[in-house]
Amino acid sequence: MTEPHRPLVAVLDYGIGNLRSAQKAFEQAGADARLTADPALIADARAVVLPGVGAFGACMDALRAAALDEVAVDAARAAADGGRPFLGICVGMQMLYEGSAESPDHDGLGVLDGRLSLLPATEKRPQMQWNRLEISRPSQLFSTVDDPVWVYFVHSYAASAEGDHVVATCEYGGPVAAAVEHGQLWATQFHPEKSGGTGLQLLQAFVAAAGAP
Repeated sequence: MTEPHRPLVAVLDYGIGNLRSAQKAFEQAGADARLTADPALIADARAVVLPGVGAFGACMDALRAAALDEVAVDAARAAADGGRPFLGICVGMQMLYEGSAESPDHDGLGVLDGRLSLLPATEKRPQMQWNRLEISRPSQLFSTVDDPVWVYFVHSYAASAEGDHVVATCEYGGPVAAAVEHGQLWATQFHPEKSGGTGLQLLQAFVAAAGAP
């Protein structure tokens, strides 16, 4: 049984990348984190996490093969309407959009408007580094961290920094969307689980939202 102070967080397991690292990070942040593809367990969870590493198309194929695409869409849309929290990480954020130039023949989940574009040719690709965030508006996800906010990125494609729900950007040959928030739907282009103490604080904020009445 889940302890009251350790909310059940479902980390969607679609068999691609090192998903267990995300699970371990949420455990460290205070959650009862389960790496799972079980619809019943996901339905019982207090929050849902969609991690992702690698190519957009490969991740979408794997998510659909695991029959978790509609599960992710339903959970993300419910979160945007103020339901239980949902967090997309790296390609997990990218998959929430309509598509990506990386895999033009693959549709995304379409929860967020827009398509991902290749980072500017003036910069090294991928962006594989620590970078400083610019917080563009008040955000529950960033409410417990102080400026400057440094986090770790590994990506070659990014969403528009002009998106309606973008709450943080970074500078990399121009402004790059780093995080979005809409209701209780959150997503980060960077990796909180690789971002040291700051990343842990962000995950703790998510877990706290999951454990709220």
